[in-house]
Amino acid sequence: MDNESEGWLNALRADAPVRDDTLARLHTLLLRVARAEAGRRRGKLPPQTVAELDDLCMQAANDALEAITRKLGSFQGLSRFTTWASKFVVLEISSRLRSHSWRDRRIDWSDTAWEHLASSDLTADRALEQQEQLHMLRDALAQNLTDRQRKILTAVVMEDVPIDVLAERLGSSRGALYKTLHDARTKLRQALTQYGGAEGL
Repeated sequence: MDNESEGWLNALRADAPVRDDTLARLHTLLLRVARAEAGRRRGKLPPQTVAELDDLCMQAANDALEAITRKLGSFQGLSRFTTWASKFVVLEISSRLRSHSWRDRRIDWSDTAWEHLASSDLTADRALEQQEQLHMLRDALAQNLTDRQRKILTAVVMEDVPIDVLAERLGSSRGALYKTLHDARTKLRQALTQYGGAEGL
C-alpha cells in the first residue's frame, strides 16, 4: 500500500478531530468527482435533471462517503485510496442521473414496441425477410415468455430503461430483475434458434 493511501486509512480510523477533518476532506474530494462526472454527462441530460445537478451531486457524495466508511476494511491497496473511493461516488451519481432522467418519463409496456425494430430503407426482398423475422419474434415473445418477462425485456431492450429505474417502478430489486431478464433472454433465444434467428439476444 502506498504512503498516501495508508495515511487516509489511518486518519479515517483515528479519533476526533482527526477523523472528522479527514471525513470533510474526503467529502470535498467526492463532491468534486461527482460534479466532474455529472458535467461529463450534462449534454445528454434532460433540462430538469441539469437544474438539480448540484443537489444530486451532494446526495451522491453523502451516500458515497457513508458507503466508504462502512467498507474501509475491504480496501486492499490494489489502487490508490482516492481512486478506490472515487468509484463509489461515480456509481452513486451515475445511478442518480439515470433515475432522475427517467423520473417523469413513461415506460411503454406494449409488445408493439418491438415493431420499431423495422427499417424502412430496404429492398422489397429484404423488407419481406425482415417482416418474417419480426413475426417470428412476436410469436416467440407471446408463446414463450410470461407477461412479466415480456414487460421487463421490452423495457430494457426497446425502451432502454435502466435496471435501477425499472426496479423502483415495479417495486422489485435489481437482482430479481436481472434474473428475470436472463431467463427471458434464454427462453427467447431457444425459441428463435428453432427459426435460425437468435442473433443479438
